[in-house]
Amino acid sequence: MANLRDIRRRIKSVKSTEQITKAMKMVSAAKLRRAEESMLKSRPYSSKLESVVTSLYKRCNPEVHPLIKERDEKKIRVIVVTADRGLCGAFNTNLLRSALNFIREKKSKGIELTVDLIGKKGRDFYKRREIAIGKVWAGLSSKPDYKESKEVADYERKGFLENEFDCLYIVYNEFKTLVSQKITFKRLMPVMREKTGVEFEQKFIFEPSEDEVLDLLLEKQVTFSIYQALLESYASEQGARMAAMENATKSAGEMIDNLTLYANRVRQASITKELIEIVSGAEALS
Repeated sequence: MANLRDIRRRIKSVKSTEQITKAMKMVSAAKLRRAEESMLKSRPYSSKLESVVTSLYKRCNPEVHPLIKERDEKKIRVIVVTADRGLCGAFNTNLLRSALNFIREKKSKGIELTVDLIGKKGRDFYKRREIAIGKVWAGLSSKPDYKESKEVADYERKGFLENEFDCLYIVYNEFKTLVSQKITFKRLMPVMREKTGVEFEQKFIFEPSEDEVLDLLLEKQVTFSIYQALLESYASEQGARMAAMENATKSAGEMIDNLTLYANRVRQASITKELIEIVSGAEALS
């Protein structure tokens, strides 16, 4: 039977852990509110931008714009967006497994593939595997910023225009609910034509020209798609961490109850043993 002092020390340790998980849950809840607000505000802009781009390049020559010209997938690049920190349940694990399956499927078809990583967890995961790693951005997923997203987009766009790869995908967790995220694969380049059904019924005059306006909007769409993915991933991360810390706090409470009950049993057994020894000693003297 365990020593009563050891059990009490264990209870004290679990209570300290419970306080930490409670604090982390509260911090994640506060961050989630801000992250969800930013994400929901950006969604309409992202959707409208895609609609405008789709409507515009229906009237332009796709061959003029390399960002929308279809290519054969001989070399592709995948951006994997993960968290910089752990303690968020299966948030990172599920995403990395899905991305790895996607990469293996492409490689099995003889496609040359490289991976660019946003987040330290993705870096730690892929550096132990035989997969070509390109650019790594650490610290970006925990603080989504449009300016830094533009730097990522400019880097990827430059590689695409210089024919370093034929297709660019991004993999991230899309925020659905507090406890639900959807792993999303999205092609960024060549820019996919969205089926929005929105068209310009009237003829507008574009200055300086339709092609130049489209070129500017395509550049903005790639940048904002990356920024939106970062916002979705960050909100999903905070929701997953909040749920994980809530479960950890609940488990810690149950463990404290079980240990307290066990400690009472040990204490009662010790008292009973002492009483038996006293009674046995008194009987022996009599």
